[in-house]
Amino acid sequence: MGRTLLTILGVILAIWLVFTMLGWLFSLLKLFVIVGMIAAVIYLVVTLVAKSSKGR
Repeated sequence: MGRTLLTILGVILAIWLVFTMLGWLFSLLKLFVIVGMIAAVIYLVVTLVAKSSKGR
């Protein structure tokens, strides 16, 4: 009986760990997307400013 209980607890812990890792991964990917979008906006602004000041 004790062995069965430990097996069930181990399976529950493994499933919980998998979902926790998926949550961490999803949040890391969201962070990369947000940082990438900010970098793209900064790049576009710098490029446009450099082109407009070059034409003067």
